[in-house]
Amino acid sequence: MSLSANELHFDQQQQLMETLEVFKVQGRDKRGRTILRIIGKFFPAKITADDFLKKYLEERVFPKLENRPFCVLYIHTDVERSQNFPGISALRSIYDAIPVNVKDNLEAVYFLHPGLQARLFLATFGRLCFSGGLYGKLKYVSRLDYLWEHIRRNEVEIPDFVVDHDEDLEYRPMMDYGLESDHPRVYGAPVLDSSEPMYSMRCIS
Repeated sequence: MSLSANELHFDQQQQLMETLEVFKVQGRDKRGRTILRIIGKFFPAKITADDFLKKYLEERVFPKLENRPFCVLYIHTDVERSQNFPGISALRSIYDAIPVNVKDNLEAVYFLHPGLQARLFLATFGRLCFSGGLYGKLKYVSRLDYLWEHIRRNEVEIPDFVVDHDEDLEYRPMMDYGLESDHPRVYGAPVLDSSEPMYSMRCIS
């Protein structure tokens, strides 16, 4: 039986967030800025209350980012709307709750493996949802090789599923645009008889 956010105590939600390492302050980019790594796939949106998330960020994440420039590495790989996306209103509420001294120190957001739907959403609603010039700090990064132009490889941990997906994209570039399923991993052969849908349903974040 699945649980809702209301059924999980604050301590349980915090333990889950720590175990999954959704948010992790780790390393520096090539400009010397602290990196806040966010793994979208690991975010348990269905069982995470908005109030808890705000409090968790205020107590566990924001204090590590005060008084120094930082950047965000957001990993969008394999994010699904039904599982990992908290909703537009929740995102706006969380963004508005970020302390000014933290928000002012955010200099760049590296958005890894954005996909077509995420790009369309941000191009349409990004400027409206996020004030303070955040949209202008957004840098789309379609491949890990491009990420290493901004961040040294040994500065941040990248999960294996992200590396695997990146390799798939090299063999099947149409996945970048949501025009091919990302489920089968068959190299060098067309996917003709797969029971998986042809069009990816990965949604925005």
